[in-house]
Amino acid sequence: MAEQEGQGPGTGRGTGRGRERGAMTGPGERLALNGMGSFEWDLNAGTLDLDPAGMVVFDLSPGEFDGTPEGLGLRIPPEDSVRLNEVVQHAMDAGGQTYGSYFTVRRRNGTEQWTHTQGRILRDRDGAPRRIVGVVRDATAELAHSELLRKLEAARAKQTTIVQRTTEALSRAVTVDDVTAVLTGAGALERLGADGLALGLVENGAIKIIALSGESLEILNERRFTRLDGDLPLAKAVVTRKARFVTSLAELAGEFPHIEQYLRAIAFDAAAYLPLIAQAKAIGGLVLFYRQRSEFSPEERNLTLGLAGIVAQSLQRALLFDQEREFATGLQAAMLPRRIPDITGGEIAVRYHSAWSGREVGGDWYDVIALPRDRVGIVVGDVQGHDTHAAAIMGQLRIALRAYAGEGHPPSTVLARASRFLAELDTERFATCTYAQVDLETGGVRAVRAGHLGPLIRHTDGRTGWPNLRGGLPLGLASAFAQEEFPETRLDLVPGETLVLCTDGLVEEPGTAITAGMEALAHAVRSGPQEAGALADHLSDRLWERWGSGDDVALLVLRRAPDPGTHRAPRIHQYVHQADPEGLSEARYALRQALRDWGMPALADDVELAAGELLVNALLHTDGGAVLTMEVLPEPVRKVRLWVKDRSSVWPRRRSPGEAATTGRGLLLVDALASHWGVESRGDGKAVWCEFDAPAES
Repeated sequence: MAEQEGQGPGTGRGTGRGRERGAMTGPGERLALNGMGSFEWDLNAGTLDLDPAGMVVFDLSPGEFDGTPEGLGLRIPPEDSVRLNEVVQHAMDAGGQTYGSYFTVRRRNGTEQWTHTQGRILRDRDGAPRRIVGVVRDATAELAHSELLRKLEAARAKQTTIVQRTTEALSRAVTVDDVTAVLTGAGALERLGADGLALGLVENGAIKIIALSGESLEILNERRFTRLDGDLPLAKAVVTRKARFVTSLAELAGEFPHIEQYLRAIAFDAAAYLPLIAQAKAIGGLVLFYRQRSEFSPEERNLTLGLAGIVAQSLQRALLFDQEREFATGLQAAMLPRRIPDITGGEIAVRYHSAWSGREVGGDWYDVIALPRDRVGIVVGDVQGHDTHAAAIMGQLRIALRAYAGEGHPPSTVLARASRFLAELDTERFATCTYAQVDLETGGVRAVRAGHLGPLIRHTDGRTGWPNLRGGLPLGLASAFAQEEFPETRLDLVPGETLVLCTDGLVEEPGTAITAGMEALAHAVRSGPQEAGALADHLSDRLWERWGSGDDVALLVLRRAPDPGTHRAPRIHQYVHQADPEGLSEARYALRQALRDWGMPALADDVELAAGELLVNALLHTDGGAVLTMEVLPEPVRKVRLWVKDRSSVWPRRRSPGEAATTGRGLLLVDALASHWGVESRGDGKAVWCEFDAPAES
């Protein structure tokens, strides 16, 4: 077929029979009518035959063309000629049958014409190329149309990308602050295809500008509040609910003289003022600023309107979220105590953080309760669930527990009654909590827990420990299973020590064992400041922000006031846990250091030895730890007194061990080392004391 097109009919010399039939045209004429010419290239002879239509394509007259491929060099630029020859040669060498390529033709008037050629390679029986026949055509219009299509397609792709990237970024925005961060953060303007941005919300009959992004737009801070009266372009767009596209801000200044100075100060040429419509209501306005733009095509207008719709929907969701959040946190705050009572002998700080999950606030709570006989009750707890129902149950449970504690019941009874109260509410919810009664005058603590994390204590030397607090089932479940037993644990809080209670939100991180969070809390307490309020802030900053805001956090910090004595009568206190060798070592070190600071290092060996015997005796023969106190008695004779207090009412006995006995010599050593010693009743336990005569002051 291609060979026939390259022969007589392809030259444009139609037969007489065809002309006689009028409407009938030959193949060559049909090619010419379509702007195509044909050619036949004899590879062996090196001749190239162009039909008249082909001559027109190359803008050649019969006298200009010598009938050889090289003769086309008059119209084909050298670089295109080289590239075209490479295409043909590659097709012949690779055994191909056809080839095609675009190239340029420089017409006699100097203009360049895009041209396309398509050829068929005819081979002999051995496969060697013999002739090439084909067509050439003017492809300028075609490529111009294709270029337009490519530009339109690129514009559509860009618009699609802008919409997709903006939608994706805003889909993760939860609050209004999140939305503004998406629109003004790194890469935001590029994502929107703009050079500047201003975002406003309708608020009390005005538009409040909540976000600005772009060079020179900071001047608009002076007009953050704009009356919603249509006197300004953004307000007018919001009032009329019609977008406005401006290609000259200078001309816009003439229409709105109130803001002429601002429009002339900002470094932009064009702007799109877009109303933000959500649920048939104008909730705000968006301005997109552009540089070097003189028009807005229909596609660009549709794009900006689409972006405004996306932003409006995101803002509507964010506004609803913030409203729900405000409602939920308001309910939560109403359920928590409004004030913390003042206490004598110590300081208390409380902190509460809500999880950022819409209405999914939790049932975490804290409370401080003034009790009879100058004691104080402290509690931290958590009702199951993260919703407003949990917060409502928390409020009822907190009030009930406060009432039971205020009646003077022991901690075990308080939790038993609170558990029964929660079970009778028939809510199918349970709660965990830790409750303690603290006597800040004596340092005695009676603590119970119901399925909750126990307290953390920071000692005066900076060490921290988790006392072994026996516990019962969570409140509600304990009554459901008829196991309302909450055994008490007695603790001693010496002057200067701190007790920390918290809910699990402070120590739990998704995907991490709670022990890791407990160790992080202990480290933060060890490294934190001494004052209760400063320590509470330290823990909130270090841990709540570290774990994130997926759960509520209630935190209570109680510190017993330090008791250093006076300059002439200094005093130190140390608490030693049972079976804590490190505590014994720290206690001995603290005694030696104190005596050195007080100017009595000569007593260090005797005092340290006596303290070790008394502490070991208390830790071995009583159930619990021991409080070690050392003080200077300046009057009437300066002495050093050592106290070891425990919770056992059994008094020690001085024995006379035989030569083979391995125990029983502790009090003999104390008697030999000290000038005096004795035993006194102290509250629910006893205190063994001994005195050492201080060396004369020089």
